[in-house]
Amino acid sequence: MWPADAGAADVNLNGIVGNKALLVIDGGKPRWLAVGESSPEGVKLVGIAGDSAVFELGGKRQTVKLGQNERLVSGGGSASSGSQSVSLNADGSGHFIANGQINGRSVRFLVDTGATFILLGSEEARSLGINYLAGQKAAMSTANGVVPAYRVKLDEVRLGDITLNNVDGVVTSGSQPIVLLGMSFLNRMEMKRDGETMTLKKRF
Repeated sequence: MWPADAGAADVNLNGIVGNKALLVIDGGKPRWLAVGESSPEGVKLVGIAGDSAVFELGGKRQTVKLGQNERLVSGGGSASSGSQSVSLNADGSGHFIANGQINGRSVRFLVDTGATFILLGSEEARSLGINYLAGQKAAMSTANGVVPAYRVKLDEVRLGDITLNNVDGVVTSGSQPIVLLGMSFLNRMEMKRDGETMTLKKRF
């Protein structure tokens, strides 16, 4: 087997059940890996979508289809994290909205410096495979009154070239059309606004 820091691994995706993937790494014994978990070789399962799974090795992500064998090559870890940045353009209402990913699945983000955490509805959380009911229960005041909420950890949040792991989020009951990108993500950014353009650069 390759050691965790060897920078490469052969991954064969043999099965997908719920949020778990059955894989063979470097010809070893088959093992189940849940979303967010890493193997001893350093291969992390970051998301599942249909008959494909997204893996990460050394900071580099790669999609593997069911039944395929792929060579994962390390992206060199977080050495380039300081250069991770994204530029966003305001819409007609002055809001900054962008496509991103949570746990390897696509979402729409609205930059909201007034939100303490990343905020999403329970329907979106279920579609992303987040077991929010296992999170810390709380209550949140909204325009519609006080609603149940659950504090969760998001394994991976991606916006453009920026990727953060283990980001605090809150799930509220029901559905909301867009995910609020709050300060649990933004406070790790250097934020600059120039007219209708906002640039976010990862600080740590």
